[in-house]
Amino acid sequence: MSTLDDLKAAFAGESQASRKYMAFAGKADDEGLKQVARLFRAAAEAETVHARNHLEVMGGLKTTKDNLMAAKDGEKYEFTEMYPVFIQRAVAEKNVAAQTSFNFADAVEKVHHGLYVKALDSVAAGKPSGDFAYYVCQRCGNTVEKNAPDKCPICGAAKKLFKKVE
Repeated sequence: MSTLDDLKAAFAGESQASRKYMAFAGKADDEGLKQVARLFRAAAEAETVHARNHLEVMGGLKTTKDNLMAAKDGEKYEFTEMYPVFIQRAVAEKNVAAQTSFNFADAVEKVHHGLYVKALDSVAAGKPSGDFAYYVCQRCGNTVEKNAPDKCPICGAAKKLFKKVE
């Protein structure tokens, strides 16, 4: 093991903790425990700071063009190599919930890849890509530009389940 290996493990752990604590915050909110939800969100923010610090030390933050290329490549890996194997295993094990979750993620990673390609082309051409919001389906993660669709084309969720991201 090396310090770089430790940084990678710490980045992964802190990143997972941040997302997990945000999910915990949502559950606490649902249960009417606002102060506990705030604590989870505060801890999630701190874990995000730790993850960002580790990423910076590893040299993982570069120019926006480089970051877009890394994001594009990561998404492609997920839908070409990672999720197909996970889906196949879930089917073999008859784990329908996992299969659905993996299928949603697989489909959305293709969308993300396309959005990153579009943004990368815009940056490379030196042309601004516009000024608009994105909308994210809270059931499957589908991400769309400008306006939420009436119905999610991936999971069928209603427009009201899309969260605006500015």
